[in-house]
Amino acid sequence: MERIYLDNASTTTLSPEVLNAMMPALTSVYGNSASIHSFGREASNLIDQSRDTIAKTINAKSNEIYFTSSGSEANSMAIIGIANANRSRGNHIITSKIEHESVLNACKYLEKNGFQVTYLDVDSNGLINFTELLHAINANTILISIMSANNELGTIQFIKAIAQTAREKNIIFHTDAVQLYGHMDIDVVDMGIDVMTISGHKINGPKGSAVLYVNNNVKIDPIIFGGNQERNKRGGTCNTAGIVGLAKACEIAMRDMKSNNHKLRLLSEYFVSKLTSEIDHVIINANTRQKLPQIISATFVGVDGESLVTKLDINGVAVSTGSACTSNSLTVSHVMKAIGLSNDNARSTIRISLGKNNSYEELDNAIAIIKKSVSELREYSSTYGAKIRKRKGDRDV
Repeated sequence: MERIYLDNASTTTLSPEVLNAMMPALTSVYGNSASIHSFGREASNLIDQSRDTIAKTINAKSNEIYFTSSGSEANSMAIIGIANANRSRGNHIITSKIEHESVLNACKYLEKNGFQVTYLDVDSNGLINFTELLHAINANTILISIMSANNELGTIQFIKAIAQTAREKNIIFHTDAVQLYGHMDIDVVDMGIDVMTISGHKINGPKGSAVLYVNNNVKIDPIIFGGNQERNKRGGTCNTAGIVGLAKACEIAMRDMKSNNHKLRLLSEYFVSKLTSEIDHVIINANTRQKLPQIISATFVGVDGESLVTKLDINGVAVSTGSACTSNSLTVSHVMKAIGLSNDNARSTIRISLGKNNSYEELDNAIAIIKKSVSELREYSSTYGAKIRKRKGDRDV
């Protein structure tokens, strides 16, 4: 059976170029980068080169790049580390209701420790309201954290405008750019971004590798304690191979950005057109050009989303109900609730995320499988529902 992978917003395949770049750090350059002997210096040199490479892709300084194990760790470090380091200035944080769970849960943790958090509403496309943002800012606001592109909708926020607003108010601005990086040019100086999160496995790099960019003027405390790695901001032995792979993935993402974006837009337009024309009662959420085209949030009215994901998987098509970090949860997606979907429609929504390796043939085959699966689930639901109603009616007589 052919397997079709349409869950690229969860993770991507490891690029062969990236794997080749990692091999020396997995085999011959095995020293601990914190050691002062020659083995350690070899590893340290690879990490320094990687730091330089990544910094150039966002117009940052090399000493503003901090390596972490994941985007979630980087987000936690940003939210909690900045809050703790700047507590003397205030205790108020602003974020949105559709942030990644790593941001929301870090904010909830801080609320238990004396901080106040404002969670901004979003419109039906997932965009925040600038008027609401301005009204939320007060004298105690020390941090604004708004993700660049949403992981369930693909919606791209107006990050430069938000960052400039924060700078005018002397507020630190952090953005989770895990989904956006590699698909749009990001210049942290021009855009006014103070702190930013990047993750390797979203751009065909290795899992277990991520970056937190922190402007040198921003005070931030560590949340992981150990040695003096990462300039005393993040303890723990550096993942040399992962860092090298991340840097190579960043380099490739910049090199191929234009061609990849062009292909992904064409694939997305083709897929959405066929999906909506061949299957009845399908709603495409955040149907706007202010988004990443490869992330498609689709509501199949009257179909249970988890049942559909399972049925598609049995038939060789991999999609998800939303963020991979909460895919095992039975609760309704907080993102779908925030954009105004009813509980029924939220539970009928799946995320389809295309990748640069997908083909039109795969999409045609996936559409056929989705169409058949939706039809079968709707028929089952109708038949089963009728039986339940009949039984209930019999008891009522």
